[in-house]
Amino acid sequence: MTDSASLVPDHRTNAVTGQARARGLGIDLLGTPGPFNAITDVPGVEVGFATLITGDGPLVAGNGPVRTGVTAILPLGRAGVGTAIAAGWHSLNGNGEMTGTTWIDEAGAISMPIGITNTHAIGPVHRGIIDWSIANNPALADRWLLPIAAETWDGYLNDINGPHIQPATTVAALDAARPGAVAEGSVGGGTGMNCYQFKGGTGTSSRQIILGGRTYTVGVLMQANFGSRAELVITGRRVGQQLLADNPIEDSDWLVPAGAGSCITIVATDAPLLPGQCKALARRVSFGLARTGTTGSHFSGDIFLAFSTANPGALDSAFADIESSSMSLHSIGFVPWGAMDPLFEAVVQSTEEAVLNVLAASRSMTGRDGHRSPGFPVSRLPELLAQG
Repeated sequence: MTDSASLVPDHRTNAVTGQARARGLGIDLLGTPGPFNAITDVPGVEVGFATLITGDGPLVAGNGPVRTGVTAILPLGRAGVGTAIAAGWHSLNGNGEMTGTTWIDEAGAISMPIGITNTHAIGPVHRGIIDWSIANNPALADRWLLPIAAETWDGYLNDINGPHIQPATTVAALDAARPGAVAEGSVGGGTGMNCYQFKGGTGTSSRQIILGGRTYTVGVLMQANFGSRAELVITGRRVGQQLLADNPIEDSDWLVPAGAGSCITIVATDAPLLPGQCKALARRVSFGLARTGTTGSHFSGDIFLAFSTANPGALDSAFADIESSSMSLHSIGFVPWGAMDPLFEAVVQSTEEAVLNVLAASRSMTGRDGHRSPGFPVSRLPELLAQG
């Protein structure tokens, strides 16, 4: 008799499609992931995608081919839209866009969904988040709304100047947001992206840590569109140097420097943090990316956001009657600064693994004008990892 429990996939090592993730391919990675090895291991966080893949052949601006989409993140699920939580952001290299960051600097908080897409679709994603948020919480209709919309550039495979992403596309991604296992690779905003000049896209990972006898989770979701082939490092092995063949991106007459692209990374945790501590987590994404080899190209927009789902509402900016004797003071609990190192380590480890999960998940894709992005050759991993 078959044990029914054995039929339940282990999402720490296997994707929702059943194919192996980085751990399932035998890559030795540090730290203890949560049950889904995803940003959704942080309670309350939900992720959804809208993926657009249509057409083949020569580019006809406005008509395709289309290889793009939207990734949506709900930090506190549907019920939490409009509730402020602590947040901080960091730019490793500013050749990119993430809206709402000036308000994060000012108030140290976010209260809206997060959307990630292609560079020329920031507008409709921003508009779509507003439309969806008001529809799901009509009380927001009389408030100023500052969504977070971030981007990476998919013009090598996608008709990026065409109006294929609409507010309704973003609404669909938000409607699809769920907890649990998260799809990776060529989905959502990651559909048309490249990573280390292999097929890139969406990747996620998580770590569980113990602080003061309590278990907390750190989760990362990234849209990976960065790195030159020669830079790629996997657990200390310079594997990119052995994989220089079959690099149509670099071998073509495409006028984009090696290493160009961008990386948007979202960090979530249920550990109670101050806004400045969230910013410190966001900065640590840089170290996780560096473990995979990138040196941070001038032509790459590498922008990171971290938030804590603890203390919901403590940082709300609702109007208060400052003359009223009933006005209350807010308070916020937080991890002592001297105890932050395990959280920093968790971010670095999750970021490194998220990059490798992108490469493990993505398969070769051909887009506009026959441009091809090859999938990472997972069959060669044993040989590559055996190198000293």
